[in-house]
Amino acid sequence: MNARRDEPSAAELRERVLDALRAQLDERTFDSLSVAEIIAAAGVSRASFYFYFPSKQAALAELVRRAVGAGHEAAEPWLSGAPDPRAALRHGIAAGADLWLANAGVLRAIVESWGSDPLLRELWLGQMATFTAATLERIADDPALEGVDVPALAASLTWLGERVYYLAACGVAPFDDREVLVETLTHLWTRALGVP
Repeated sequence: MNARRDEPSAAELRERVLDALRAQLDERTFDSLSVAEIIAAAGVSRASFYFYFPSKQAALAELVRRAVGAGHEAAEPWLSGAPDPRAALRHGIAAGADLWLANAGVLRAIVESWGSDPLLRELWLGQMATFTAATLERIADDPALEGVDVPALAASLTWLGERVYYLAACGVAPFDDREVLVETLTHLWTRALGVP
């Protein structure tokens, strides 16, 4: 009976798979990883892996959803209309940079894989659409944007951020310098949106 108590719970097994995948992605590309390697790193059985995830793409999708959820939290002060929109926008961009750096392997994997995998494509386009929709809701009634295709502007700013954060996560200069990244994105967003 004591042996059963020492066995990992279902939640622990699932987290071991996710932790192993996250660690592997810090060292390798997603495409080069096999399920067998993830299983070995996690120390779980093949049956346990497939009980929780139908594929390695599904495991990656869970890690991406978690990171994106944290990204929405980071953007909340600006999205909710904070009294100082420039400071709130800069804070959200800085938090986004920290989030991408903390999840670099996972987020690099989704950016590099969504174009060739239907599940990951649907996931990433959907996740990016949530940021675009939130931005659009925040700027839709801004009189400073009269005559501008506001949905296209919101989408452009979202995808611009995605690309610059990706470059930073890959260590590409000048965006490997966090301060340059934050200042550049803050400048672009505030200029595009007419934020003083």
